[in-house]
Amino acid sequence: MADMSDTPPPPAAGPSPRTLKRVGIVAAITAVAIAATGIASRISATGDLKQVSSNAAIPTVAIVRPARGGEGAALVLPGNVQALNSAAIYARTNGYVRRWLADIGDHVHAGQPLAILDAPEVDQQLAQASADYQTALANQKLAATTAQRWNTMLAKDAVSRQETDEKAGDLAAKSALANAALANVRRLRALQGFTRLYAPFNGVVTSRAAQIGQLVVAGNAASQALFTVSDASRVRVFVRVPQGASAAVHPGMTATLSLPEYPRRSFPATMTRSAQAVDAQSGAVLVELQAPNPDGALKPGAFAQVSFSTGPGSGNTLSLPGSTIIYGNDGPTVATVDARGRVTVKPVTIARDEGKTVTIAQGVAASDRVVDTPPDAIRTGDHVRVQGAGHAV
Repeated sequence: MADMSDTPPPPAAGPSPRTLKRVGIVAAITAVAIAATGIASRISATGDLKQVSSNAAIPTVAIVRPARGGEGAALVLPGNVQALNSAAIYARTNGYVRRWLADIGDHVHAGQPLAILDAPEVDQQLAQASADYQTALANQKLAATTAQRWNTMLAKDAVSRQETDEKAGDLAAKSALANAALANVRRLRALQGFTRLYAPFNGVVTSRAAQIGQLVVAGNAASQALFTVSDASRVRVFVRVPQGASAAVHPGMTATLSLPEYPRRSFPATMTRSAQAVDAQSGAVLVELQAPNPDGALKPGAFAQVSFSTGPGSGNTLSLPGSTIIYGNDGPTVATVDARGRVTVKPVTIARDEGKTVTIAQGVAASDRVVDTPPDAIRTGDHVRVQGAGHAV
């Protein structure tokens, strides 16, 4: 009998087909899960990218609310300073400038001579007129003597009444000629008096065009004023008030003037009159103020800022930062944002522009949310995101 230890062991049995099938199913499921996970991750990343791109396409803006003007807010407008009285001095007779007696900046009083002209033609005409007047007086005197003699002879019936009346008529004609000659003499004396130019009132010489030896031609439309005299002891200030603010100003109210050459000084003024009409071109009402000027600090022709204290009524005005205004071909506009983040571009009417702030006459309400520093390309219907909000509003 053979030894059992020498018998070889039976061969090991391999995995069963069922086991292999299960392993394949598990591997397939794992591969599908991995692929699904990758696809889902890619889809999620694509969605996130689209969301980021969509969010980046919506601009973020800052908004401001229109502010109401406070009680006693000032209405500041540009004004033009003019002298209370200003006169251009022209020559009334032809001649040459012999002397000028005042120059620019000189203070003159009423009746003070400014220049002397030489008018030889007028002098000769006056001499001729005086001679004609003497001739007319001699003829009048002779006619008067003749008429008196004929009246005496008429009383004695030595001459006819017809001849006496003729002598009386001759006396009347000679008297008229003498009066005409006298009037001509007085006219030429007046012209001779115009060879001296006088200041019409107390003031300052603000311009001088007279030059020694200069020919002066009177009555010429192109002639230049030889002098300009201005009374600046009190000045007028003309201001154009926008129609929207014209109801807040009235004669008698006070104002303050400021000039660039006096940055730390202000000048009081009083509104004296209003044109009571809106200029069709400027859309403003012209008003006049007057201010005392004892030291001459307010110069005629100067630019001034006029500050009106408009009082409680100014609290109804709306103001916005100047950076909110969009200036385009259609005029000034602002961009407002509603609760859904949709933009509406509205035209506005500016009552006054102070640079940093702008007062709006119409176009916005106090409840509007206005975009500050809007992009140039902003249009009605655009969507925006308000700065500080987590989503478009």
